[in-house]
Amino acid sequence: QVQLVESGGGLVQAGGSLRLSCAASGGTFSRLSMGWFRQAPGKEREFVSGHRWIGSNVYSSDYAESVKGRFTNSRDNAKNTAYLAMNKMKSENSDVYYCAEDERRRNQSPTVTTDYNYWGQGTQVTVSS
Repeated sequence: QVQLVESGGGLVQAGGSLRLSCAASGGTFSRLSMGWFRQAPGKEREFVSGHRWIGSNVYSSDYAESVKGRFTNSRDNAKNTAYLAMNKMKSENSDVYYCAEDERRRNQSPTVTTDYNYWGQGTQVTVSS
């Protein structure tokens, strides 16, 4: 059973940077696809970023339009950890962020919650002006 533990959330000023981490255990991390979602109170979880597999063990990241050019989705297979680097942050980026794991390698980034099998506990990100 895969377990995901998130860390790195906190308070950051507008224009600043923050990096979230998602440590995985209980599975073969290198075989898994990692995605990121955000959720505001009373709303559904919303797609932030995902991995699209374009070759043998080669992936490219896709992003929601609102974060393109500012956020970077990456992974370190040796550490079984995924990262979401957030730069030039805006007040609209304040939310609870969740990492998610998909046991499949898809040729299009999965953008809906039902495409994922496991979820992190969520970490709060707050952007101040």
